[in-house]
Amino acid sequence: MKLRGRRVCVVAVSLVVWGALSAAAAPPVTFHDIAAGGGAGLTYSRTPSARLATWDSYTADGIINVETEYRVAPYKPHGAPGVAVLDYNNDGYPDIYVTNGPGTANSLFKNRLGETGHLEFVDVAQQAGVALTGQDSQGVCAGDIDNDGFIDLFVVGYGSNHLLKNLGNGTFQDITVSSGTGGTGATSTSCAMGDVNGDGLLDILVANAFDFATIRAFGGTYAFNQPNQLLINRGGDVFTDESESSGIRVLAGVPTPGIAVPSWAVSLVDINMDGNLDAVIAGDTYNQLDAVGFPRIFINDGTGHFTDRTYEMHMNVFGSWRGLAFGDLNCDGRLDMFVSNFGDYVVFPGLYPPGTWASRWFLGQSDGTFSDPGVGSFVTTPTGWGATITDYDNDGSPDIIYHGGWDYPLFWDESNRGVLLNNQGCSATFTWDTAALAGSTNHLDRNVEGLATGDFNRDGFVDVVTLSSFDLFPGTLRVPLFSAPLGSPFDVDATFVPASVPTSDPNIFAWLGIQRKNGTLAVEINSGNSNHWAAFNLVGAKGLINNHISAGAVNRSGIGAIVRFKPQGGKPTLNPVLAGSSYASQNSLTVEVGMGTAIRGTVDVLWPGGVKNRLYDVHASERLTLPEIPCGFDSTMSSGAYAACVTASLADLTLHHVVTIPEAARLEVSALLAYAAAH
Repeated sequence: MKLRGRRVCVVAVSLVVWGALSAAAAPPVTFHDIAAGGGAGLTYSRTPSARLATWDSYTADGIINVETEYRVAPYKPHGAPGVAVLDYNNDGYPDIYVTNGPGTANSLFKNRLGETGHLEFVDVAQQAGVALTGQDSQGVCAGDIDNDGFIDLFVVGYGSNHLLKNLGNGTFQDITVSSGTGGTGATSTSCAMGDVNGDGLLDILVANAFDFATIRAFGGTYAFNQPNQLLINRGGDVFTDESESSGIRVLAGVPTPGIAVPSWAVSLVDINMDGNLDAVIAGDTYNQLDAVGFPRIFINDGTGHFTDRTYEMHMNVFGSWRGLAFGDLNCDGRLDMFVSNFGDYVVFPGLYPPGTWASRWFLGQSDGTFSDPGVGSFVTTPTGWGATITDYDNDGSPDIIYHGGWDYPLFWDESNRGVLLNNQGCSATFTWDTAALAGSTNHLDRNVEGLATGDFNRDGFVDVVTLSSFDLFPGTLRVPLFSAPLGSPFDVDATFVPASVPTSDPNIFAWLGIQRKNGTLAVEINSGNSNHWAAFNLVGAKGLINNHISAGAVNRSGIGAIVRFKPQGGKPTLNPVLAGSSYASQNSLTVEVGMGTAIRGTVDVLWPGGVKNRLYDVHASERLTLPEIPCGFDSTMSSGAYAACVTASLADLTLHHVVTIPEAARLEVSALLAYAAAH
């Protein structure tokens, strides 16, 4: 009896100590770049676009004539790279696809952690058939277009696009011609996949900008802008172009119907959470006399027909918008977004109030609109391209990560060292985390465009991949940007590289001949901390569930779903599953959520089409498969009909080895409990 009492005392003391330790704030996380110097098998060098030769011919004599050379100089001469994180071989370890310039193969870096026990990669692009050496590749998105269980690739570029079908044996087949997805010769910058018409097949939205052959798009005219493209999946690996009939090209507020605005990024996301995938497009305003470049929102009626609701949703905010990210920044149950912009520092002093051109967040409101709260004490934020909303320290509050640099032909904006905005208590108020990247790669010397995230070492903490179009040599001359300082903490980095300087002739600039290096890949691994986490892989049941009671309706990748996770005692967060966001890039389809000190939580999934599933008692450090069960717990079905639907669906999923029998039993119990709670 005395021994038992001692055991109870020891256990009680242990629980008290554990509780005190778990309640303490977790230490901050840091990142380190395993790709530096080609480490971990991640050898990459961005080949410039063929347009660079044209620019070099203009600067060969040491001067630039604004009238005869600058106005026809090529745009983005070093290229516009993107990156996707995907598990192409279904081994459970995320791989990396990286685009490159003409004459150089794109890279597919296979993650070998599962094979060797070490975090290392090997480039298998050539043998996999995804090199696309002849293309000036730009953006990329990935999803299972034919619901065969393997992720396919869509790669956009300067003048051509390619659809690569995953054959399931480690190789891909280029089906661009037969599928009808080759594009129209436009300059395609980004892409997104999603089922816009509810048939369970992934469609493709393509962002187009303007002809990069010259910078004439700065001239205040719409003539050179290129309209976006919507490709509808008809099954059998065939797509039809429904760009005109879908409404995706009908822009609200433009001076002339039918004109286009340059688009840098696109996402297909259920922005109003009604079960239908809407389109969000990052538009640019710099090349029009009218300020109509907005983060445009096109609402889907469920059939694949879109209406531009930008003005009604209060997103008619002009800017040079570039990258898109989505999440619930204030934990109020509504989706918010972060959109990167070209920054205030590059404009002339006093021309606009500070914050006008800031990269910033917009908060979803209860009436379906968005508010622009500004950037608060930051005053402004630097230029940006690639962006993501992710809980990088797993404290339960979604954070913002974004990178960027800007290649103006006469100077280069290098004001972004890699911005990590740490969300304070899921309040949508942020602190600038400068320590997280302090010991990693020097991003101020990198003109970063593509950005994506994934958990490469499977430790439950998201890692970050960035890709630059060019890099600077250490010690390159920098001077303060035009509007700096603005009283912002970001003033410290507000610099640019003067590639040229004015002369006594206002039409002539002297070219300084400053050299640049090819762009680089950085894969920054998260150190992690003591916070808890969970991870979810979604599986749509189109073609998997098909019985006399129920049928699967969602694409196999689960793209378009929204995952709501609430840790015990914490606030709920929203995590949309997107095939295309950031700039020209795509995050892993695995949903990683932070739990703080909680050890369990509840996950809900809003599937495309509106069906809702729930799983209770998710434990810390669990990696779970969440399959579509096509019977929503909030449905009007009778309890008996609902139970029969759940049982039949899980039987089919077990038969197809999507879940095991114990996993099916766990899902069934939760489904019945969720139904009881909703009724």
